[in-house]
Amino acid sequence: MDVLGIDFGGSGIKGAIVDTNTGELRTDRFRIETPQPATPAAVLQVINEIINHFSWHGKVGIGIPGVVKNGVVLTAANIHDDWIGYPINQAFSEQTACEVVGINDADAAGIAEVHFGAGDNEKGMVFLLTVGTGIGTVIFINKHLVPNLELGHLEFKSKTIETYTADSVRKDKNLSWPEWGKRFNKSLAYYERMFNPNLFIVGGGVSKKMDKFEEQITIATPVVPAQMQNEAGIIGAAVHLAHL
Repeated sequence: MDVLGIDFGGSGIKGAIVDTNTGELRTDRFRIETPQPATPAAVLQVINEIINHFSWHGKVGIGIPGVVKNGVVLTAANIHDDWIGYPINQAFSEQTACEVVGINDADAAGIAEVHFGAGDNEKGMVFLLTVGTGIGTVIFINKHLVPNLELGHLEFKSKTIETYTADSVRKDKNLSWPEWGKRFNKSLAYYERMFNPNLFIVGGGVSKKMDKFEEQITIATPVVPAQMQNEAGIIGAAVHLAHL
């Protein structure tokens, strides 16, 4: 099945048509800058532009940076507060004339990695982190998603995991990669003690830089970089809808 997958990020909103059986993109990605402020109305306009770009009339899966439950966005930690309580499935379906289904963006990236990427052959518990402006967390048990965990917001070091370890913290504090790697290792060790996963997958921008901090990762659980890179959110959002 072909589905239009869309990844709604802090700086850009990207879309492509996805073959949900293989995880391959049928088209090149099309990207539009995320509007500021990123209200539902402003983002809807961008979504319509992407749909029109592909002359698309089918199903649309969208990764959203927030908790999505029963088609309603419940949190908006890094986006506009107007998203809280917003019925994205119903509203966007009505206003695009397509069947639209939203999913947490980290969950979407995890779906892509577990089905087609670094977790494809792994059984048991797989714990994926998307590390960027914030930290998204996803857990799969035998490839079954545990949705909307938002474990980046757990209290840690008098802060939260996210405010202690996100890549934005590295940049804001001008930390070297080894300095930041020690912080990241402490966060992984915390998750390891709590959940005892079989594998950690590191996604987001830092996944391309693991050679710069991998010596600081000393936990017992294997830690590997994500393989799907910038396409993960697009692919996962599409695959999620196809499997409903």
